[in-house]
Amino acid sequence: MTFPRRLLATAALVLPLMAAAQSSWPDKPIRVVLPYPPGGPSGIVMRLAADKMQGVLKQPFVIDNKPGAGGNLGAGEVARSAPDGYTWLMAVDTTVTVNPHVYKQLGFKVDDLMPVTTASQFSQTLVCNPALGVKTLAELVAKAKSEKLSYASGGAGVPGHLAMELMMSMTGIDMTHIPYKGPAPAAQDVIGNQVPCGFLAGPTVLPHIKSGRLVALAVSGSRRSEAMPEVPTVAEAGVPGYQADFALVIFAPRGTPEPIVSKFREAFVDALKAPDMLEKLRLTDQAAVGSTPAQAAATLTADSKKWGDVVRRIKLGLD
Repeated sequence: MTFPRRLLATAALVLPLMAAAQSSWPDKPIRVVLPYPPGGPSGIVMRLAADKMQGVLKQPFVIDNKPGAGGNLGAGEVARSAPDGYTWLMAVDTTVTVNPHVYKQLGFKVDDLMPVTTASQFSQTLVCNPALGVKTLAELVAKAKSEKLSYASGGAGVPGHLAMELMMSMTGIDMTHIPYKGPAPAAQDVIGNQVPCGFLAGPTVLPHIKSGRLVALAVSGSRRSEAMPEVPTVAEAGVPGYQADFALVIFAPRGTPEPIVSKFREAFVDALKAPDMLEKLRLTDQAAVGSTPAQAAATLTADSKKWGDVVRRIKLGLD
């Protein structure tokens, strides 16, 4: 038997097996990796979705938190997993749009992850301590041009840090970045007036805005927050063209068969549309999206270029 015939014979045996595996999927538990500690917005959303998807796909879901290295640890584990439809990743989009520009050792190839759907979109909220005496973004910009100010974020390279750096580059101001280990301790120091302002996650600062301990100046995204409809976007507040949306995205290992991806995505998007899911997203300052894989890939590509430019400008690098 010549080599080409041997190859054809092998294909004739393997292809029916692959087709059978795809048609029977899933026939064992499905694992979704979250590259963050338990209890965050991604875990809340994925666990609620998994409860609904379980009823459709007839298999249990295992939600596996794998925190570390800014999401790189869990993302790398999924990138190296078998593309058989039993391992998925839910991660903030910055894992593939920012981390490759920031980390010297990423630990995985971005191309080894395949976008399945943009699950939800969220923004960051620019807040200041009332003692600073500013109530609008224009007032903050004017004050920052006349005196040295600082701002807090949840850490170097996180959405709040990048959102502020983009805003500063577009307004011509320079505020000193004070990074914290998460948005909660950052918010506490802004409340305590150790740092006058912060660009932080909406759910973290929302209770303090409602209580009056923080003043909300703007949100970073392309639309106002449903939880804070009175707060303008940065663009509405006087920075035309500014947009810093962030998202939770579902990924699969590259090579996962399209029929499996399609089946998983359909079950997930249906879960996303449920009234209780939409309400949970609203309470965590997120908006449901449910994009196609192509739409998710296009957005990630555009955002990677935008944030890459910001990272290079501020010379941000992490080991």
